[in-house]
Amino acid sequence: MLDRSIYFSRDPSCKTPFGAVTLGTEVTFTLRPQSWEGFTTCTLITYGEFGDLHQETDLPRVAFSGDRAIFTGVFTAPEHPELIWYTFRFRRQDGSFIYAGKNGLCSEHEAQAWQLTVYDDAIPTPSWFGEGVTYQIFPDRFHRTSIPDPTGMVGDRVVHQNWEELMEYLPDEHGEIRNRDFFGGSLKGVIEKLDYLQDLGVRTLYFCPIFEADSNHRYNTADYSRIDPMLGTTADFRRLCMEAHRRGMRIMLDGVFNHTGNNSLYFNAKGFYPTLGAAQSKDSPYYEWYSFHRWPDQYDSWWGIHTLPAVNESCPSYVDYIIKNEHSIVRRWLRLGADAWRLDVADELPDWFIEQIRSVMMEEKPDSFLLGEVWEDGSNKIAYSQRRRYLLGHETHGLMNYPFRTAALEFLRGGRAHDFVESMETIRENYPKAAFYSAMNMLGTHDNPRILTMLGANPSSPLETRTQRAYYRMSPAEYERGSRRLMTGAILLYTFPGSPTIFYGDEAGMEGFEDPFNRGTFPWGKEDQTLLGLFRKLGRLRSRRPSLQKGDITYVLAKNHCLAYTRVWEDETTLVVLNTGEEPVDLEFPWAAPYAKDVVLGQQFNTPFGQLQITVPPLDGMVLI
Repeated sequence: MLDRSIYFSRDPSCKTPFGAVTLGTEVTFTLRPQSWEGFTTCTLITYGEFGDLHQETDLPRVAFSGDRAIFTGVFTAPEHPELIWYTFRFRRQDGSFIYAGKNGLCSEHEAQAWQLTVYDDAIPTPSWFGEGVTYQIFPDRFHRTSIPDPTGMVGDRVVHQNWEELMEYLPDEHGEIRNRDFFGGSLKGVIEKLDYLQDLGVRTLYFCPIFEADSNHRYNTADYSRIDPMLGTTADFRRLCMEAHRRGMRIMLDGVFNHTGNNSLYFNAKGFYPTLGAAQSKDSPYYEWYSFHRWPDQYDSWWGIHTLPAVNESCPSYVDYIIKNEHSIVRRWLRLGADAWRLDVADELPDWFIEQIRSVMMEEKPDSFLLGEVWEDGSNKIAYSQRRRYLLGHETHGLMNYPFRTAALEFLRGGRAHDFVESMETIRENYPKAAFYSAMNMLGTHDNPRILTMLGANPSSPLETRTQRAYYRMSPAEYERGSRRLMTGAILLYTFPGSPTIFYGDEAGMEGFEDPFNRGTFPWGKEDQTLLGLFRKLGRLRSRRPSLQKGDITYVLAKNHCLAYTRVWEDETTLVVLNTGEEPVDLEFPWAAPYAKDVVLGQQFNTPFGQLQITVPPLDGMVLI
């Protein structure tokens, strides 16, 4: 590695300002190589990812300090959004050159470039999403008010009479898992539980798809313009939005705009709908939405799944229908009360398509929020051999923070605190500040095994079959380990910048491996009260402390299994201390007040001589104020 005294991008003595910058910002670079290296000149080499920027900027030698030569200069960011890569070139007295990159001093072709994100902040990012708690609802499995009758609904639906039954999980006679079994959760069921959600401190309800579809997950849309009748009606949706807004909550909908279902109004492979679909006639108004290799049974589909025909997003009539026309899908549901869209598989959508969605959202509801599903660092993501634009000021406001989830899981399982910090500081450096603070942070989602199972399960023998995984429940010892790790993870989740997001039932102790076992019904009346009590307490804490909603983060300890950081907003400071190891740890921190209180357990500590001394139990954490 390059000597950090020469250059380190997160050190303000080397680069200011920190991280991503706005258009036209002057960025100061300073390098301090050893004098004996004999460097006479230093040049900053920058090139842009999207434009024709390729620039060399002299960094003059301005002084010597001890055994160091000091080179410094200013680079002016371009007046358009860009992803800039940069390295440095030193010239020696003998006329030779050597380059400096993230991997140290090396040849020109070996130097690994640093990243500088340049974004447009002309249109501010709404702050409400990142400051509040988000709750993800899988609608069919959250709460039902009655057992629905599927007669006349699209698809061959089967309804479970018993809410606590195991979902269907084995392939049918054709070797397919069709997800046609329903439990009957509904929008009215959610309305009945709004007070429960409000008590959790929830400020955003994120719904997996609620539009008509023939599967229980509804990611194979059949009609974007209609609420699935098993979930309710447009009037129910209006009432849900009204009741949520009355409680200070907002509604985020899942937009699945890369593909539809084959059993849909638009494709209509099974002829359920009375109008002509693309699979029925080339004269269908939807024919051009799809790319057929051999009509009607060979076509582009999402990941080769024939029930999910991919749409051609560049088709003008599709763009009009989803985004642009006066009664588009994006506009329609915002007008009916939605406050945000989450874009499913954003990697599969063209950049311009995402930009147009945001533009229309800003026209229709300026305070609305656009979130993208991206599983990696979204500032430099490459998808289908193309560098993507998600966070440059005209695309999504924020992204699902899977890097947080990955780093948190590793840390909670006993990984090094330093690795967590390194991962998160990389994201903080690469993302615009508003995007970092508007990330959807989560431990569990509908696409992953239940977080409690991931943190606790350690079966003595491999679970090789779906049936074994379907019926597996953790032993008391596994559950204890998992719940303690989850409680520590919840403290991390609720005190970190970004929106802490709960996957329904994680707060109640739900278990389960991969889909569909992570999508069980909510255990009303059988919740883990210890877990639930902590989530409630953390939700109230988050809603009451501005430092946790929008305060700066500073890491004060990252050693072995111990992590400590402060969140500071104006004159309010919150200190968070976590121990994911198996042994208690004694720690000491400077503390200006006469005492400190751990708001998780209610302990109070005197702080003589301005020092806070605490012992953090294993698999535990404290939030000190």
